Amino acid sequence: MEIWKAIILGLVQGLTEFLPVSSSGHLIFFQELLNVDLEAGEMFLGVMLHLGTLISLIIVFFYDILGLFKKPRMLLYIIIASIPAAFIGLLFNDEIDKFFYGGNYLCYGFLITAILLYVTEIYSKEHKGDREPGLKSSIVTGLFQAVAILPGISRSGSTIAGGTFMKIKREDNANFAFLMSIPVIGGAVLVEIYKQFIDGTGVPSNDILAVVIGMFFAALSGYFAIRFMLKIIKKANYKWFSLYLVVMAVISFVNNFVDII
Repeated sequence: MEIWKAIILGLVQGLTEFLPVSSSGHLIFFQELLNVDLEAGEMFLGVMLHLGTLISLIIVFFYDILGLFKKPRMLLYIIIASIPAAFIGLLFNDEIDKFFYGGNYLCYGFLITAILLYVTEIYSKEHKGDREPGLKSSIVTGLFQAVAILPGISRSGSTIAGGTFMKIKREDNANFAFLMSIPVIGGAVLVEIYKQFIDGTGVPSNDILAVVIGMFFAALSGYFAIRFMLKIIKKANYKWFSLYLVVMAVISFVNNFVDII
């Protein structure tokens, strides 16, 4: 693995994990572009990129995470919100990876996210959020997050949309959306690391420098993406992300189905 490729993938992972544009979709797209296979020989790099984004989450929300232990009800809501994505991920993740391998049907995921973000912005500006996260909203946002296991559908975009439709206060919605992603990302990292050692792959010592550098850039770009996204959520200004995803949908469609036309 060339170091420059690890840097690009780290930046892509960090930025797109928290901006509402789908990190899984962009990683698949850039894997094809850079001729890198994170599902095979470079799988460990993919795991470490996710670990990098998890580190950035913990840094930004460190005191909020500590505060959860003083608010057991909120901690319970986050656990409940994490269950649907964890359940679907454990049961169907391999099948989904195979189905979307190589970017197949990625364009539809981008398009769905674009539509969702546009509708979310309109709804947010017509309906003021005045509620705090609760049991019902935790279930709804958890289901939205579960749908985002499909490549091209943004986890942050989906959870923010779910909270918006449940009329959660914007600041609370932002914090809850990011906090509820910690168990899912952390669980996914642990599962993939376990698979690595069960399969006998382990840590590729020849690529360890590229892995560390890629993880660093994922954490760094993830940190700034979170800070930026927290401001965007307060303004509920998602239309430019929506437009960007329409462009990505068109590019992905042409890239994968041009032979059919």
